Amino acid sequence: DRRRDSPAAGSPIQPIIKDVGEVYSRLLDHRPVIQGEIRYFVKEFEEKRGLRELRVLENLKNTVFETNERVLPKCEQAMQDNLSETFKRLQAANAMIHRLQEREFEARKLQADKVMAREEKCIAHWEEFVKEQQNKRAEVDEEHRKAMERLKEQYSEMEKELAKYVSF
Repeated sequence: DRRRDSPAAGSPIQPIIKDVGEVYSRLLDHRPVIQGEIRYFVKEFEEKRGLRELRVLENLKNTVFETNERVLPKCEQAMQDNLSETFKRLQAANAMIHRLQEREFEARKLQADKVMAREEKCIAHWEEFVKEQQNKRAEVDEEHRKAMERLKEQYSEMEKELAKYVSF
């Protein structure tokens, strides 16, 4: 349509324009070739890969279905069985640890009571020792006082006797 409307439609340039158009189509316009290649590629892809992709998708669907229907319930059941067994074992271990803590607490309390009894006994012994030392000190002080009195008497008698001799 464009060629008919162009001013050179009846002129001798027309065959040259036509030849240039054909050269352009063959050398520079790759659309027909590319469209042919695209059609060929799509056809090959659909024929060769299409069925393989469909098989892969079907296998994936079967695997997912089998996992959901068979494997997952088995795993859940095994997990429940193992969890309940583990929970029972944990409860037993917790009870044993609690008993051990009670025993240790009672042993510490008994040890503390023994230490307190020993301390009280030591304090009683110390008080008795201090009283005994005070009594002995009082006895020693009394003996010392008596000895001092005897010595005073002895010295006063010696002075009297000496006074007899000094008068000469």
